[in-house]
Amino acid sequence: MLVYFFGNGKAEGTREMRALLGGKGANLAEMTNLGVPVPPGFTIACSVCVDYLRVGTFPESLRGEVAKAITRLEAATGRGLGDTTNPLLVSVRSGAPVSMPGMMETILNLGLNDRTVLALARQSGSARFAYDSYRRFIQMYADVVLGVPIHNFEHLLRAKRMTEGVETDAELAEDALRNLVEEYKAVVRNVTGQTFPMDPDVQLWGAIEAVWKSWTLKKAVDYRRVNGISETLGTAVNVVAMVFGNLGDDSGTGVAFTRNPSTGERKFYGEFLVNAQGEDVVAGIRTPFDIEEMANRLPGPYEELLETKDRLEQHFRDMQDLEFTVERGKLFLLQTRTGKRTAAAAVRIAREMVEEGVISREEAVNRIVADQLDQLLHPIIDPQARAEPLCQGLPASPGAASGIAVFDPDGAERRNAKGEAVILVREETTPEDFHGIVAARAVLTARGGMTSHAAVVARGMGKCAVVGCKDIAIDPEKHTFSVHGTTVSEGDWITLDGATGRVFVGDLPTIPSEIVRVTNGSLPASRAPMYQAFSHVLGWADEVRRLRVRANADTPRDARVARQFGAEGIGLCRTEHMFFEGDRITSMREMIVARDESGRRRALAKLLPMQRADFEGIFEAMAGCPVTIRLLDPPLHEFLPHGGEESKLLARTLGMARDELNRIVESLRETNPMLGHRGCRLGITYPEITEMQARAIFEAAVRASRRGIDVQPEIMVPLVATAREFDNQHAIIEDVARQVLGAMGEHVDYLVGTMIELPRAALTADEIAKTAQFFSFGTNDLTQTTFGLSRDDAGRFLPFYVEKGILADDPFRVLDASGVGKLVRMAVQDGRRVRPDLKVGICGEHGGEPRSVNLCHELGLDYVSCSPFRVPIARLAAAQAALADPRPAAISHQPSAIS
Repeated sequence: MLVYFFGNGKAEGTREMRALLGGKGANLAEMTNLGVPVPPGFTIACSVCVDYLRVGTFPESLRGEVAKAITRLEAATGRGLGDTTNPLLVSVRSGAPVSMPGMMETILNLGLNDRTVLALARQSGSARFAYDSYRRFIQMYADVVLGVPIHNFEHLLRAKRMTEGVETDAELAEDALRNLVEEYKAVVRNVTGQTFPMDPDVQLWGAIEAVWKSWTLKKAVDYRRVNGISETLGTAVNVVAMVFGNLGDDSGTGVAFTRNPSTGERKFYGEFLVNAQGEDVVAGIRTPFDIEEMANRLPGPYEELLETKDRLEQHFRDMQDLEFTVERGKLFLLQTRTGKRTAAAAVRIAREMVEEGVISREEAVNRIVADQLDQLLHPIIDPQARAEPLCQGLPASPGAASGIAVFDPDGAERRNAKGEAVILVREETTPEDFHGIVAARAVLTARGGMTSHAAVVARGMGKCAVVGCKDIAIDPEKHTFSVHGTTVSEGDWITLDGATGRVFVGDLPTIPSEIVRVTNGSLPASRAPMYQAFSHVLGWADEVRRLRVRANADTPRDARVARQFGAEGIGLCRTEHMFFEGDRITSMREMIVARDESGRRRALAKLLPMQRADFEGIFEAMAGCPVTIRLLDPPLHEFLPHGGEESKLLARTLGMARDELNRIVESLRETNPMLGHRGCRLGITYPEITEMQARAIFEAAVRASRRGIDVQPEIMVPLVATAREFDNQHAIIEDVARQVLGAMGEHVDYLVGTMIELPRAALTADEIAKTAQFFSFGTNDLTQTTFGLSRDDAGRFLPFYVEKGILADDPFRVLDASGVGKLVRMAVQDGRRVRPDLKVGICGEHGGEPRSVNLCHELGLDYVSCSPFRVPIARLAAAQAALADPRPAAISHQPSAIS
């Protein structure tokens, strides 16, 4: 069975059949079974699209199934496809298993031709309506199926409005629309060399195949790539009897959300137009009314819509995105789906639905896209900034963004690739602009409402957006826009405030978001409702996750921020970053250029108190939590100047000839420093460096402990390739520990472990684990050395690899499961076979990427570590990984600071 019918209160599908019928088809069937007023229709299964795109044809049996479904549809409506007395018109729409709003094709009013349009005019009593529907159909069909560029029709439509002296399409009279139909047909003839198809059956199959092909459109492919949607799903085709919102003032169409998709407020939110069809709202062709105005213009359908939206939200147990049409006072639902929402809305809706008893805490945790939490940390425009807004539109998606104005999506993509911050400015956006929206920091449109394409896509991506800014006049030829005598040209800086809809000239200052201000102590939590919802949901996540979450932090300040975000320790403290501050760099350079060991030790003695103070501050910030401190890792030449005034000044400061300094710098230069004299190789060559750092750690630990601070130091030896390398450094650390702790008469519990960032270390993990007490996988370098890629250079071609499907993802962004992941799995298993209590985590930036966190959960790691601002994301992703794991998951963590 390839075709599934719905109508007259019964459907052959249900919402559980999403993979087969797509989201739209499954929900149309579900609404039909619920008794919601849905026009009858049928759905062609997604699998047919997959086969069609693979082999270029479809099963012959499909024609018979579609013919039977059309017969049932004609019986359900009392109309006939192609009938010249009582014609049936249908819409043909896409509908993938995962929502892809606006990315594939739709055709409305199919079945119209030169004869059925006359019947529609008689039947409706409005020839104007009939010809308006016909010209819409020709334009959509010619664009989607026949490949006639849509601007050919839009040019004629604009010209017709001008000659008729009207501002909107709805004001065009019947004669003008009749003329447009003939002009449109002439365009099709001129461009294609063929007449517009009049046979409804030919029209139907052309539309069905066009919907299948739209799976491969660039905008659809880009959307799936950005949102991590599989290429193998395919799309269903939904053929539904038309209902008309453009029959007059007792008809209309709209899009609505059961809650505010921008803020999450429990308030009906949406827009509608009187005497219009659906694409008029979504495409932003006309600026719509707020949904509440519908109570005045169409009161009966509005009351029914309020009751229906409550039923649907209760039934689907989530915020719904609805499309509806009112035909001569009768309401029809054309679609319901889980609504796209901002991170702020997602968090608020999840929390409030738990409080309302609609969903469980676990469901609330799963409802939020972990990566989206990053939006809540975005800056906002500083309220103290003294700037007059240039204009104001609708606040479609929150946040603040500054960038140069760019007026076409290709230009936005090009300039973004050069590292420029861009804001895409459009009359209104269409799905073809998607790649430009991806490249832009924000979107500004002159037309469209809060449910227009730009608003929906920007909200889903967490991009700032201001839409429907009616005061701006865009000149697409000159690439400028003007407002009240001010002209902004391409390349000029503008700033958008997505929370208020205001647009400013220039690059305005910003301040941290509400959540960041609470964590840094500048805003009380009691005055921060978003923070309260955020901390509630993350507290629920902490109740179910198994993985601990640590932070990569190099200073006491970073450690405090990480702790406020809920970090349960530090997974990576990079000691080399401490050497770049103030006068420390001079002492570090003195150590590097010293002629012998005694000279190095004198310089290291100056660095010792600095390192000790830093470590003590970090132990204090992370009291009661483990702190993993990596010993010196980068090659020494990175600390030295490379000519110029800085080199001259250093030579004078150190009292040495400049030529001698240059000779030393040159002697330290390496062809491939990433694989050169760095990490444990430095500690082995210059053991006094390891001694100084170990002494600073233990002395800081004792000092902090004497002040009542619970310290848990973990000392990490970097870039180990062999067990003997680790054993060499381990022996030095243990010797220093005995000296310091013995002399100070104190006991401190500590661990010594290693960073696994070379394939050989992973392959010989059983040997290393005989001495090492923990492994921390440095997945940045482990990915480099496993793939043989330079992270600094691979960006030139990795996007091409991803685009061509050679790699599913950039391996520096998403942890490679089949290669690097296999090395991690082997190392964990082999290491724990030797040392069952081996502690294992990762400390690359993969630790804050949700899919990588899920892999770490599957591999049995104890913790992930990431930058402080990714900690909330990792906490949520770890909880979602635990909830998706069918195996029993032990809860083995302490409550986090933020919950």
